[in-house]
Amino acid sequence: MRAITKEYHEKSLDEMRIDCAITQKKGVPFIMAAVLIWAGIGILHLTGLKIETKNLITFCFSALFMPLALIFAHFLKVRITDRVNPLSKVGFLFTLNQFLYILIVMWVYSERPEGMVMAYAVVVAAHLLPFSWLYRSSSYRFAAIFGSIAALALGCLTTPAVVAFTMSGILATLVVALTCELRKMK
Repeated sequence: MRAITKEYHEKSLDEMRIDCAITQKKGVPFIMAAVLIWAGIGILHLTGLKIETKNLITFCFSALFMPLALIFAHFLKVRITDRVNPLSKVGFLFTLNQFLYILIVMWVYSERPEGMVMAYAVVVAAHLLPFSWLYRSSSYRFAAIFGSIAALALGCLTTPAVVAFTMSGILATLVVALTCELRKMK
């Protein structure tokens, strides 16, 4: 462990961020998993089920996130956990902040069920912002800001299905943008 620590102690913060971005492919497997989940949420919200049932199943879809991300990581040959680079722990912490905000989504679930998908989409989009720093990515910054504003606006004006499909589209666009950023890094 000392040799690993010493190796990274000698690297600059920017070098560690670049290394993290390359070894973890800027989190692309996670974003790919989110694309599928949000598409599934969109399809779910087109059904004739009661809104409370749709919202409960929406939360259940979240359980698919890690297995899907691991599958995508396997095919893309991405190390999701990097125990060598200390900044990978920071990335994990950035992800955990989303779980605190889910409490707000749970409140919306019980008090205003028709707004739950919108609130969930805002939380998911907003939690992407710190990754713009970690991975040196303007695409993450744009997706976080645009996604949050779009989710709020569409949530007030349209249906949960439209919000979900829009999130899926924004995240799919983010996958493409991150892939382009990675090509430029190599």
